[in-house]
Amino acid sequence: MAEIKLDATVRTEFGKGAARRTRRANLVPGVVYGHGAEPVHINLPGHELLLALRTANVLIGLEIDGKDALVIPKAVQRNAIKGNIEHVDLLTVKRGEKVEVEIAVHVEGELAPGANLLEYVQNTLLVEAEATHIPESVTVSIAGLDAGDSILAKDIPLPKGSVLAGDEDAVVLQIVSAQAEEAPAEEAPAEA
Repeated sequence: MAEIKLDATVRTEFGKGAARRTRRANLVPGVVYGHGAEPVHINLPGHELLLALRTANVLIGLEIDGKDALVIPKAVQRNAIKGNIEHVDLLTVKRGEKVEVEIAVHVEGELAPGANLLEYVQNTLLVEAEATHIPESVTVSIAGLDAGDSILAKDIPLPKGSVLAGDEDAVVLQIVSAQAEEAPAEEAPAEA
């Protein structure tokens, strides 16, 4: 996974008014925390951060007033209408350190013939991986599965260096049979 470099400045103003002024200047307020250090309130360039967050679990190299920090996004708040980023929480990590992150689950293959439906019980898996080698996703084959079959978290092959951090018996995908809609019964003609 590539590391994306961003420049940040320390934030000294707090509250709604200060946050609005920050966003009008095309900056995003955020906070960096972790490793027992005091949280650092920062402003990040809005467009560059938006581009960086297009990659899930992106590794960001921050330069905060001359100091370097390696972070991953922990929480991102977006505007419900416009979709722009309003605030971001970043977690400090170290090279070689193991972190728990959620990765996307993708499927490949065709189900067994018939009217079956694939149901995603979970869209993501909680895994533990090295901070500099976080996988983007896992791919699961559903080829030949039939109604009633399910795939558990422990059945999904994980990339090298990753281990399952969540419940290994949790159902991730299941195949259900499609239920045909019953045709309405025809009414008998009324006797005169």
